[in-house]
Amino acid sequence: MSTASATVLVLGVLGLAVGTYLLRLAGIVLRGRRTLTASAERTMDVAVAVVFVALVATSAFPDGVTSSGLALPAGVLVAGVLAWRRAPFVVVVVGAAAVTAVLRLLGAA
Repeated sequence: MSTASATVLVLGVLGLAVGTYLLRLAGIVLRGRRTLTASAERTMDVAVAVVFVALVATSAFPDGVTSSGLALPAGVLVAGVLAWRRAPFVVVVVGAAAVTAVLRLLGAA
């Protein structure tokens, strides 16, 4: 990698980091100053559910992984159900990992 391309890469990462920080800061600063309409609130609720389902679906069946068998989709399903039930993040991760590990141990990989 040349010095110029490394510089562009570093500047790009720094730009994204600053942009992310400013977006989060704007959310904190503007909270309570603006109110959403009931229609916008419903749309946001539906959007969160759609993004969550898309994340679960793409995680359960990654592209290029041919030997995952049943273990990976089952682990992702468990993580999705635990997250939907509002379990703590650590419980979601450990639950998904445990289910995946047990199924792989039993030969379901």
